[in-house]
Amino acid sequence: MSSPNSPTGKGRPTPKRSEAQRRRTGPVAPPPQTRKEAAKRAREQAAASRTKVKEGAARGDERYLAPRDAGPVRALVRETVDRRRNVGVLLLPLALLLVTAQISGNRRALDLALTIWLAGIFAMIADVVLTTRAIRRNVRADFPDEKKMTNHIGYGVLRSTVFRRFRLPPARVSPGGPRPA
Repeated sequence: MSSPNSPTGKGRPTPKRSEAQRRRTGPVAPPPQTRKEAAKRAREQAAASRTKVKEGAARGDERYLAPRDAGPVRALVRETVDRRRNVGVLLLPLALLLVTAQISGNRRALDLALTIWLAGIFAMIADVVLTTRAIRRNVRADFPDEKKMTNHIGYGVLRSTVFRRFRLPPARVSPGGPRPA
């Protein structure tokens, strides 16, 4: 049992049963009659829970973010990436261009597409270097005690290859916009 001055405990008295029952809302569902009905209810509740989490994550609500996305450092990394225009999002369309040129059978088109693809690869490498430096600089400025920089850089580089409209959590800053306080 803890003493009144100790920091453990919930900090309030346990409510009486009558008070707890008064706070409940709505009628209680009757228990399931069969195993099949119980499984159906469990599936429905799981689906409702997944929908709630998915909508919360799509809004960017911190409570519903995956552990990979949660925390102030990851929010800073997301904002750093989202404030920039990234070359990584162009690699998929460039790859599609390369495949289309390959299918066409036209040697000149294939040479041109391959040249554009290689230029895109080199631009992507340069963009990754710049993104890495920006993430490292911002995280060190705001969180000087942060040790796992490699994880944050990998997270930011991966985010920079996703089309802006498909990023989850969604971008909260516009490209070229000011850094949020």
